[in-house]
Amino acid sequence: MVLALAKEIGMRKNEFAFFDSAQNDSQIETIYFGGGTPSVLTNEEINFLISEVYKNYKVAENPEITLEANPDDLSAERILELSKSLINRLSIGIQSFYEEDLKMMNRAHNSAEAIKCLQEATKYFDNISLDLIYGIPGMTDEMWKQNIETALSFGIPHISSYALTVEPKTALKKLIDAGKIAEPQDEVASNHFTILVETLQQNGFIHYELSNFGKENYFSKNNSAYWLGKKYIGIGPSAHSYDGEKRGWNIANNSLYLKSIQNDKLPIETEILTVSDRYNEYIMTGLRTIWGVSLDRIEKEFGSEYLNYLKQQAQKFLNDDLLFIENNILKPTSKGKFLTDGIASDLFYLNLEE
Repeated sequence: MVLALAKEIGMRKNEFAFFDSAQNDSQIETIYFGGGTPSVLTNEEINFLISEVYKNYKVAENPEITLEANPDDLSAERILELSKSLINRLSIGIQSFYEEDLKMMNRAHNSAEAIKCLQEATKYFDNISLDLIYGIPGMTDEMWKQNIETALSFGIPHISSYALTVEPKTALKKLIDAGKIAEPQDEVASNHFTILVETLQQNGFIHYELSNFGKENYFSKNNSAYWLGKKYIGIGPSAHSYDGEKRGWNIANNSLYLKSIQNDKLPIETEILTVSDRYNEYIMTGLRTIWGVSLDRIEKEFGSEYLNYLKQQAQKFLNDDLLFIENNILKPTSKGKFLTDGIASDLFYLNLEE
């Protein structure tokens, strides 16, 4: 698999040649090992793959190189090893510091492992992000505050936090259907979100995206690139790519992926985005961030018809103090932030003839 990943990196090296160098899209700013369990890779394999990126692409000075991992994958020995690799940022799936929450979510690690992991990681890594889940059934406001305070006690500079969602065909869904666990409540999630925003802002974090909070100079370059509509290449099974005009996704099946790469064929499907697709994506990502949706950009890239439609659809949310316009930028108010995704869907342009 590692050799196949390296081969795909080389096979796709010309894709950046078409990117706009004036926007620095022609150089790699971030490398992200995520999805699946990249922590099973050895340092030698990690450094080999990173060297393949350097060999085939122009890489920015001091790129952000992130490894995504869970506490059960990050023993003290493994963290020490990783600190000697080219990885300079860790994204750790803590989710909660409460044992009952971790068991309910079927996490492989326990509370003690979460604590130990952060104690060790902060010895060797300055740039660390952790994930926390809110809106968990049975989690009181006080418990949620304690989760946040525990995370802050380690001096972590970046936190990603998401409301618990129940996916079909999961153990959690079965427990809810059996009446053993209560259904997550929107009101609880909303309260937790408000506590999260207020607590982190009081501790010097910038709420730069709906679910992401970072100290200054610690925003995720990887995630920010996605929200700002920058181009990216995804390598490996199931990986997604975007070049500004079309999206691509690799086949999910590992053996079919390997076979395709061995036969010198990219196992990728692509979709050319329509004007309304690109408009809708900009609305969706822009509203979630501190950068908002530029009305000037809407008019320049999509035309006056889209701009007039956006203004018309946004008016009710402006009237209800859920959106506001500042310097010709459309953004959610504090009251509107938790409702951002629903608001965005009402601003989408649907059934437009391309």
